[in-house]
This record gives sequence, C-alpha cells and structure tokens, in this order.
Amino acid sequence: MEFQTNPEQYKHWRLSFEGPIARMEMAVAQDKPFGEGYELKLNSYDIGVDIELNDAVQRIRFEHPEVKVVVVTSAWDKVFCAGANIRMLGKSTHPFKVNFCKYTNETRLAIEDSSRFSGIRWIAALNGICAGGGYELALACDEIYLVDDNHSAVSLPEVPLLGVLPGTGGLTRLVDKRKVRRDLADVFCTLPEGVKGKRAVAWNLIDGTFPKSKFQEKIHERAEALEASLPARSESPEGLALLPLNAEISENRFRYDSVDVEIDRQKRVATLTIHGPKGDQPGNGAAYLAKGCDAWAIAACRQLDDALCRLRFDELEVGLIRLQTRGDAEALLQVERDLLADQGHWLSREILAFWARTLRRLDLTARSVFAVADEDSCMAGVFLEMALAADRIYALDSEEKPVRFSIGPLSNGSLPMSHGPTRLQVRFLADPIKADRLATEQPTMTAKEAEEQGLTTFLFDDIDWDDELRIAFEERASLSPDALTGLEASLRFAGPETCDSKIFGRLSAWQNWIFIRPNATGEEGALVRYGNPEPARFDWRRT
Repeated sequence: MEFQTNPEQYKHWRLSFEGPIARMEMAVAQDKPFGEGYELKLNSYDIGVDIELNDAVQRIRFEHPEVKVVVVTSAWDKVFCAGANIRMLGKSTHPFKVNFCKYTNETRLAIEDSSRFSGIRWIAALNGICAGGGYELALACDEIYLVDDNHSAVSLPEVPLLGVLPGTGGLTRLVDKRKVRRDLADVFCTLPEGVKGKRAVAWNLIDGTFPKSKFQEKIHERAEALEASLPARSESPEGLALLPLNAEISENRFRYDSVDVEIDRQKRVATLTIHGPKGDQPGNGAAYLAKGCDAWAIAACRQLDDALCRLRFDELEVGLIRLQTRGDAEALLQVERDLLADQGHWLSREILAFWARTLRRLDLTARSVFAVADEDSCMAGVFLEMALAADRIYALDSEEKPVRFSIGPLSNGSLPMSHGPTRLQVRFLADPIKADRLATEQPTMTAKEAEEQGLTTFLFDDIDWDDELRIAFEERASLSPDALTGLEASLRFAGPETCDSKIFGRLSAWQNWIFIRPNATGEEGALVRYGNPEPARFDWRRT
C-alpha cells in the first residue's frame, strides 16, 4: 500500500481554488481502480479514491490557510457518488474490508476535525444521486444541498441491498449529528430508493434543495455567504508545502528519518521506534513556514501516521507493536512549549491538531501495543502520551542509568482521544483529581516514582528485565487476535462517548461481525449476489 500522493497524481479528484473558497470535484476514473476485477462506475470509490481524498483534506489545512469554505461536488452530471464500490467489497478479504471502513471513517473525521479546530466549513453539493458512502461523505460536511430534478435522492441502501451496514458512520451521524428522528431514520435506512427533495429537507437529511437550472449558482452564493461570515484563518495566504516522505521500504522494515518499524514475522511483533528532535527547531509558526515540512514536529507526525497505515494494511499478521522512544526529553518538551505558546498562529494550531489526529489513529489501530521504557527511552511529552495510548507500559528500574518520565504540556487537553477525555483522564477515571494534578504540574519523575503514581504497568530491575519482556510478548502473541481486538477496543475508551467513538466502537464491532456472516458474504449472501439475477438467501435466525 502507498498512502502518499499529491494533486498532480490524483486520478479521481479535481481540486481548485478561488480565493477563500476551494472546490473538490469527485471525478472517479472508472477504469483506474486500486485493485483488479472491478470498475469504479457512477463515482463509486475504493481505497485509492479515499487516499486522494485524505491527501486533499490535509493539503487544504496545511498548504492553503486562505481557504475558509470547501465545496464538495461531482464532476459528472446526474450522479454525486454511488458509495463504496460493491464489486471491490465483494472481492476483498475480510481484513481489508474492515481496514477500508476504518480508513474511510478516519478520513471523514478529518473533515469534521478541520471544521471543529481549523474553522473550515464544508458544503456538500449533491448534483445527482447520492447513495451509501456518498451520502456518508456528505454527512461529514457541515451543510448538504441536493439538486431538485425529480430524480436525485439521498439513500443508505446497505441493509436492504447488501445485508451489511453503512460502513462510514452513516447511522450514527444521522441521529447524533443531524438529529434525525430515529423512526424516520429507521424508515430511511430500509428504503433502497432513498428520499428526495422536500421530504429529505423535512426529515433533516439535507439542508436544502435548488433547481437544476440554478444549482451551481445557488451553491456558489451559499459558499460566498458562508465565507463572508467566517473569520480569516491566517493573515497571509502563504501555506506549508507537504513534500513527499522519504521512506526506505524493505521486506521486514520501513524506515523514515524519525520513525523506524522493524518486523519480526516469526514472533508476529513490530518494533516501532520514534526519535525526537535534533538540533535547532522552529520556535513559532512563522519559523515553521520558513523551515518547511522537514521540521521535526511536522515530519515525525507525518511519518508516524504513514507507518501506522502501512502496519494496518500490509502487516496483517503482526499482532503486537513494541513501542520505543528515543531522544532528548528537554528538546522535545521545548518544541511542545513553543507550539502551545503560539496557538495564535494557524500553522502551530494545525501541527498540534495533526498530532492529536495521529495519536487517535494509534488508539484505533487494532494491534496490541506494549510501550517499553528502557535506559535509552525518552518518556516525555508526546512520547509519554504515545505510551499512555499503549495497552501496557513496561519500565526498567535501573540505578546506573535511570529512566525519566516527564509529563508534557500537551497532555493537559491538547491531544484528546476520540471520545473526548485525555489519556491521563482515562487512565485515572477513579481518581480525576490525580489526573488533573499531573496534567497541571507536569512533573518529571523516576521510573520508580512513575510506578507509584500509576503511570507504569510493570517495573522490573536489570536482572529480570529481558526475561519478563520475553514472556509478556510471547504470551500476548499466543492469544486469539480476534479476542484481543475486542478486548483492546473495549478497554481503551473508558468513560464517556461521542459521535466519533460510537462510530468506531459500535460500527466497527458490528461491521466486523457482519462481514463474516453468510447472510452478507457467504456464497448466497447479499453482498456476493448483488447485481446477479438470483436474490440473496438468508439464514433467518436472529443471534
């Protein structure tokens, strides 16, 4: 899998800019699918289409600070998007289907994140039929408008047509985000033909309709009005170009400047090592603009994000990530202090928001994660935050070269989890006062003191260290990967729920199960028989 692209390489999207208004046209090339054996008809999408979408969202945030409104529409007449390509799903393996749904979810959450934290507003201009994942893309936008041509409709037809669920958060966004009445949502999700025009407005499925003859004109007027009501994101249109990542990819390793992943296939373990900043670092957003995307705070985050995606899609049998951190703690903490002090600059805000999104991708990765704090570790700031995202933290109690733990300023609310709280708050649900105290005081402590504060899972001395780690890793690798996926997802997100966490916690669990049920993917299942003359044959038992 290759997750790096740029607008010059896009096959399926057209990205253009008119001052503070950007336009993203979905123009899926049906003869250029990511895999073999299917065509991307009717603006249906596969992972290749979504990789480009994710790249476009990221570039708008970093490269175009002048943009305040994005219009998402289709380049083709009479069709906005038919959703995820059914032939692709029918031919895909179970792990790919699940990872595909998770990646598309994260891309749409990135759209909502840009609205929430960057002040960019998104308008979905549905100039034709909008079904399934196409409507889920629209639901991620702030406003939805449908052409009134007596033909176009919005629909979520997955249940009646395919025997599966809308895979990108459609059910949750209907009732949680758009607050559609649940009885109306129930009807809507069982209507294969969808809902048109006035009824779609009345049910709050869309925000309005415009006649075909005036559709583009009215959308432009709405985009201009919305843009005029929003504050500028930046005093200057100068953005930060996101240049290609330099990655060395080999059979058992992928290495970047600051991130290194080494695969032990026999043990089914990936060792992910992240290195901290070296040398002088920019002190504010203006300096980051001058330095470019090679600055550590940007480059390391991009590399970590790419590495996590590669692990998900390319290394399915890796069940355990050994997380290691290296570097100078004070240098790392100073980068964080500078970014936090400069939140008046758009780029400093975007860098912190990007770290928050990437750590959420780590939280949501279906792999066991054991953080290892040894004598060479840098357990400080965002690196300690990564350790807190792990399922366990193993620390070495060494008198000769003591390990230090330093809670950084970003742990005090700058890097929230998908369901809202910080990782310290989740760790200390039974003692919120301690969580607040540690986040406020931001102490530096020895491994022994960190254990006393509850920041480590196990503390071992030099004599037992190697054996204890070996036993822990071997035991974990011997357990059912399916059971571990359910275990980890259930334990990582303690406390409250949000729309985001419901999408992953509920949808991912249900879809994971449904995708392996014969009613959906068996020889006579709805997903397999879609488009064939023979209807699906269901096992009618409820379980």
